[in-house]
Amino acid sequence: MIDAAAAAGYADELHRALRQTRTVTALRHRAELSIDDAYRISLALLARREADGERVIGKKIGATSKAVQDMLGVDRPDFGFLTDRMQVSGEAVRIAGQLVAPRAEAEIAFILGQDLVGPGVTDADVLAATETVCCCFEIVDSRIADWDIGIVDTIADNASCGVFVLGDRRVDPRGLDLPNLRCEVFKNGHKISEGLGSAVQGSPLTAVAWLANTLGAYGVALHAGDIILSGSLVPLAPAVAGDVFVAAMDGLGRAEVRFV
Repeated sequence: MIDAAAAAGYADELHRALRQTRTVTALRHRAELSIDDAYRISLALLARREADGERVIGKKIGATSKAVQDMLGVDRPDFGFLTDRMQVSGEAVRIAGQLVAPRAEAEIAFILGQDLVGPGVTDADVLAATETVCCCFEIVDSRIADWDIGIVDTIADNASCGVFVLGDRRVDPRGLDLPNLRCEVFKNGHKISEGLGSAVQGSPLTAVAWLANTLGAYGVALHAGDIILSGSLVPLAPAVAGDVFVAAMDGLGRAEVRFV
């Protein structure tokens, strides 16, 4: 276990990399870090972003599906925080000066109407606490060089989150079969992937319950009004300037993101 000074040092390094749009050498190559160490670094990084004026508006679950875990070389889900500066609305996602090596993933976003505080949160609790769901894109990005990440690297780096884009349609989840909800993703007009809600830990509800219970162990709650990104239904797809991605989900409409 690293000490507080070491955790602060890694958080400072990741914060500088975030602001300067550059990468750092994987943390696991430089120190033996536990999962708890990585979350301490993540929370310290968040504190620096809040000191910059960013405001937490939700949380994200990362690496929930087997396909994404295999792509990233990790073996379990993780979580990160969403801030107001990470949400892109009605405009293109700018890569230069903002992102290093972005990848797009289609997800179901939950907008909570009630708090969820773990432990003991169930799928039914998540459904009861959710006001609406919508189609979204999370644009993952890594401040770790060459996406050379292990689980502690991605956790420390705010679960490799870059920005996110919500679709315009909001739907009551009680009328949806979330595990069997089908998603198709198109890149520059060509279909590149498809998946089901069940790709996310069997159900997006299960993923959000996992998040609430995991956060509860760190004294963090999911709050009414929070946006929760529940994990990718499809493999991640690299993006460069000029790319346009569209996600279409049964019952949830579309989300679109354009990169410049």
